[in-house]
Amino acid sequence: MKTIRDAARKVPLMFRAQVAGRCQLQRIRDLRYEDAEEQDAERWTDEWVIKAYPEAPDFGDDVQTRSYNFSWRFVTNGGQDDGVIRPVIGAKGWPFYPGSSMKGLFRQACDLDQADRYCGRSRSSNDYEPGILRFHGGYPIDSRWTEQLLDIIHPQQERQVKASGKSSAFVQISLYQPALKFGISSTLPLSEDEWQTIWQIWEKAIASGLGCRVSAGYGQPEIATRDPLYRTQIQGQGQAAKLIDGTGEFRPNIFRAAVRGHALRIFGGLTDSDTAEQIVEQLFGGISQGQGTFGLLSMAFEAIDLDLDVFRQSRYEEPIYEVEGQLLWSLTQPLADDAKTALTKLIEALTRFAMVLGGFGKSWRRADHRLVYPDYYGETHKPLIGCHWQWSSKRSQVRDVRIRKLEQVGEFIEEVRQAARDWMTLYGHPIRENRPANWREAWHSNNVQVWGRLAEHGIEDCEAVHWLHGSYRSAIPSVGISEGSIYQSSITGQMGQIGRLWHRMYPYIRLVKDPQNPKRPLPKQTQQYFELLTLFPDDSLKSINFLDFLVNQQTLFQKLWP
Repeated sequence: MKTIRDAARKVPLMFRAQVAGRCQLQRIRDLRYEDAEEQDAERWTDEWVIKAYPEAPDFGDDVQTRSYNFSWRFVTNGGQDDGVIRPVIGAKGWPFYPGSSMKGLFRQACDLDQADRYCGRSRSSNDYEPGILRFHGGYPIDSRWTEQLLDIIHPQQERQVKASGKSSAFVQISLYQPALKFGISSTLPLSEDEWQTIWQIWEKAIASGLGCRVSAGYGQPEIATRDPLYRTQIQGQGQAAKLIDGTGEFRPNIFRAAVRGHALRIFGGLTDSDTAEQIVEQLFGGISQGQGTFGLLSMAFEAIDLDLDVFRQSRYEEPIYEVEGQLLWSLTQPLADDAKTALTKLIEALTRFAMVLGGFGKSWRRADHRLVYPDYYGETHKPLIGCHWQWSSKRSQVRDVRIRKLEQVGEFIEEVRQAARDWMTLYGHPIRENRPANWREAWHSNNVQVWGRLAEHGIEDCEAVHWLHGSYRSAIPSVGISEGSIYQSSITGQMGQIGRLWHRMYPYIRLVKDPQNPKRPLPKQTQQYFELLTLFPDDSLKSINFLDFLVNQQTLFQKLWP
């Protein structure tokens, strides 16, 4: 008998166990130190798509079909590989959304009579009457589903909010902006009007997202049939996420990650850590102690304009984006009117909080250095730092801008905290401001300070950016004053360490009278900016000295909160 040399290595990864040495789809390895040319996930997807048929499966003539486009990534979990999220694979090797899942989601969107007629009902424990509809699931409509399958998951909550530490990146396999065709058939002849009703129910069902991780922005259809709690229009620029192959991708889940993180900070300053986490999981969902929570809020981002590019300097390259679009927050389940009102105020406040004091995505704690400090890059190798975000529609500039004077920053922060208290009171969560969460960035008056100034002469009229890379005070030996610096300290952070300082240039937008309608205000963007510093001091000497400098300097920043 002829033996096959290294036979185990020739087995496709799809049929290997998820253990070290065999196949580890989720893990991203540093290939510089391993005898491999690609990640397991890259080889797994290559082996999969090469063997898949070039044409989509056919539903058959008796099946009604409709296709829907998805705005970003779509995730389903096949559940066949431990610890790995990868699609269900159906006929001809194509990924698909199962008919059983489709039926469950459809039933949730029905009223009681529709659910019984279309999906079936139980008359007794031994008597089940099936519905008239058969759900055949959904497939991508063309072979473009094979592109950009590898998706990066980068959990940051522990590192961003609670304590310093390392985080890891993982891989999941998802479809990028697919167009999916869904099939439904009936055991009875139906009129065109009734089929129209059926598809309207399905569109209502998928309006808040389809598949897994919908609260994070995955599986959001382009059709906007939902009635959002809160909608706003924003635009921004920053560093794009870098995928395994080095290409860039704008990832809408940056908005949900930022707002969830700020919710933890705000609630962490109002109550103990366990209660704060419980509240945030109630709002956004999560898994703790082995139990999953289906959150109240679902997020979607509908891009109006998106431009991906590369920032190049010498041998350094970083993918970047410029984007404008509609950010929407929706309910995932019915709420009483008072709870819905309180939740609307809360998600409005948290989103505005993120816009005022920071930004979204990578390096959100810093103003975009390309705008505020272009000389930083010069001719030497310097990494890209920061991002910049602003309200982009007239409606958002009128409705969402809460700060039109520097003195209003403190008032705004208290509005956010009060919206959080109102939500806690409504659901009976204890308010324990004397025992806040012991986190690095819990938003409590003993833990954080906000300082600000009005930059009169444009976005480059930026003082604090120079303190991040040099000194904030020159030495005067003759009077015993030493140089003051927070560069590469626990305040500014360094490689592998998140700092304790946020720096933001927030556009100043005035309101003027509309000549056509004097009772209606019109927003007018100025060349001025509010330069804001958010500081979480520690016990280091550099932190103490920097706070002393802020307190005693007379002409630049003033303390805005607390």
